[in-house]
Amino acid sequence: MKALSRRTLLAAGSIAGLMSASARAQATYPSQPIRLVVPYAPGGGSDFTGRLVAQKLQETAGYTLIVDNRAGAAGMLGTEIVARAPADGHTLLYADVAHGINPAVYSKARYDPVKSFVPITLVGASPQVMVAHPSFPANSLKELLAMPREQLQKIAVGTPGQGSGPHLTYELLRTKVGLDLVHVPYKGGGPALNDAINGQIPLVMNAMAPVMPHLQSGKLKALAIATAQRHPRLPEVQTYAESAPGVVVYNWYGFLAPAGTPPEVTNRLAADIARVLVLPDVKEKFDAAFLDTMPQGSAGMARFLDGEVRQWKTVATETGVSLD
Repeated sequence: MKALSRRTLLAAGSIAGLMSASARAQATYPSQPIRLVVPYAPGGGSDFTGRLVAQKLQETAGYTLIVDNRAGAAGMLGTEIVARAPADGHTLLYADVAHGINPAVYSKARYDPVKSFVPITLVGASPQVMVAHPSFPANSLKELLAMPREQLQKIAVGTPGQGSGPHLTYELLRTKVGLDLVHVPYKGGGPALNDAINGQIPLVMNAMAPVMPHLQSGKLKALAIATAQRHPRLPEVQTYAESAPGVVVYNWYGFLAPAGTPPEVTNRLAADIARVLVLPDVKEKFDAAFLDTMPQGSAGMARFLDGEVRQWKTVATETGVSLD
């Protein structure tokens, strides 16, 4: 028998050591309470969905999760805390669409949205919707685009704020089809929608979750939804893609861990979260909030996040949007 070299024996020992460490990490995790950083103040969509999933993980998987709201700098404060945390799975980030947008519009972001984190899984999403006061002459994006250019340039569109998901969705639409409206950034989505309901601004862009109650009441009408196919909740509403190919945008939520977190830990978390998202009471609460569950695991979220980061970087570069 041919003798094994010292290098081969050392390599085999290293592999065995890594496998042993991985097995130990999976067997002992979590060894302490898990800190789930929500980079926004309590009360919003991130806080609601993050706390719901955290509660169900405690009930079904036996984890102890502490939700830590760390608002500030458009979500970058809490995000940076997680980026700098130990990569042991005991500090997690509950991210949303701003995770891909912020580094594109803020040069001061002190983390990389992809390299500084390990994706765990997406949780849910709400597509962006363009809505209008019922008296607005256009009933779809197609009809809006058919209006005279000089008329379009006088029409205002409200968003929850400069650099928000709805604002960047408008900028993406502008790069695709040259739709040049008057952008009015509000301090939050609520004031913009209220002004649209009162007829003080003709168009507003926001996620489905906040606009659906106003669509159901007839106080607003939908012109387009930023999904790849028509949405079952709004089957009569055209997609952005029907008039502007490539405009597919969601206000999404998902879990991230610091870069270097063992895959055994992230895979276990992804599997446990996926089991939570199919629970009847969780699906009922997501449905009531007009959110679609979308667990995709680490690989699926990695592909999704890479596309998000590339898209918003391109939009910011082409339109000159910067919040520095």
